[in-house]
Amino acid sequence: MAGVRKPVVEVRRSQRRRRTVSAYRDGERVVVLIPDQFSRAEESEWVDRMLARLAAREGRLARSDAELLVRATRLISLYLADHGPQAVPASVRWVSNQNGRWGSCTPADRTIRISHRLQDMPEWVIDYVLVHELAHLIVPSHNARFWALVGRYPKAERARGYLEGVAAASGMPEGD
Repeated sequence: MAGVRKPVVEVRRSQRRRRTVSAYRDGERVVVLIPDQFSRAEESEWVDRMLARLAAREGRLARSDAELLVRATRLISLYLADHGPQAVPASVRWVSNQNGRWGSCTPADRTIRISHRLQDMPEWVIDYVLVHELAHLIVPSHNARFWALVGRYPKAERARGYLEGVAAASGMPEGD
């Protein structure tokens, strides 16, 4: 592809490393850590693989507020269309100051905030949190009507389980 440069790659071999490969950015460089016994062909294969993984991760991290609003609009049309403008937020944005919850909604001003910690999670988990917060625009509390709205999202239970697992593994308190 024209205009896309491959980054400078530094490969570090380790005699202690047996099977694992990892990579990280160090300024403009990408450092790839591999076992010392890898052949040049294996090294080349793993460098390409790790560059692709880093690019995918950085693409997920670059998710924008505009993309989040587009995603919310799509979810409204799929699961909350019967609530019309009541389900439409004034804004949806990523925030970095929510470490005890996945998202929050202020029905009074129709704003939704989604924790930056979700940016690297699967799409269906982000969609669940968005549906959860959009449902708060219709029903502010966590009553049966609210959960019925959230339950319209087909992967709701799966996503809740995923988030509960992440919370438990990180020592995060269980929230909604």
